[in-house]
Amino acid sequence: FLIANTQAQLPGLQKSLSQARNQLAVYIGELPSEAQLPKFELGQLTLPIDLPLSVSSDLLRQRPDIQASEALWRQANAQVGVATASLYPQLTLSAQVASLGVNPNEIFQQKFSMWSLFAGVSAPVFNGGALEARKQAAIKAYEAAGDQYRGTVLNAFQNVADSLTALHEDANTLKAQTQAQQLAFEQLKLTRAQYELGGVSYLNLLNAQLNYQQATLAVVSARASRYVDTAALFQALGGGWWNRG
Repeated sequence: FLIANTQAQLPGLQKSLSQARNQLAVYIGELPSEAQLPKFELGQLTLPIDLPLSVSSDLLRQRPDIQASEALWRQANAQVGVATASLYPQLTLSAQVASLGVNPNEIFQQKFSMWSLFAGVSAPVFNGGALEARKQAAIKAYEAAGDQYRGTVLNAFQNVADSLTALHEDANTLKAQTQAQQLAFEQLKLTRAQYELGGVSYLNLLNAQLNYQQATLAVVSARASRYVDTAALFQALGGGWWNRG
């Protein structure tokens, strides 16, 4: 039963392996059916020696999503300045004032309708509340961009914190599973010696072999988790912690 149960898991594992290799082919820009991917074993892979337990928050600014969100926020801020500047009437005072018989001292008095004089002549002026509404819309867009930027930064901090926590726990898990594998191996050797001397049954030997195989699979799984979480840390930092430029 145990053998049959293990064999039943093989198709699912082979399916996952094929999908992973197809994804790798796409990453290198080739068709899955044509990609010449090298064969490798899990034991051939190595992790960076100096995996960090903490990183500087400045490193997160290299993330593409943070840079993009910050650029949008700056752009929205610039639009507020443009909308504010448009509130000031762009008029050109010229000799035409004198030719119309207007006393320049009267231009700034409330009784004088300056806009009626220059409307449609030298430059656009206030148009109802349209320009003010445009300014308020720019301010709202700026505030929305700021909220989006803060949300992006908080999400980035969460990604990094989760990855660092996972790496810490992965190290503890791998250490524990390696110790368990060593104990299972010692138990297997002892049981095999006892079986050869007739001290235990063949079933005891099979159980010892099964325990060792399960412990070995647990070690492989722990190592794989470290690779996955290390890649997640690279992604969370927008590269590596050495990429400070």
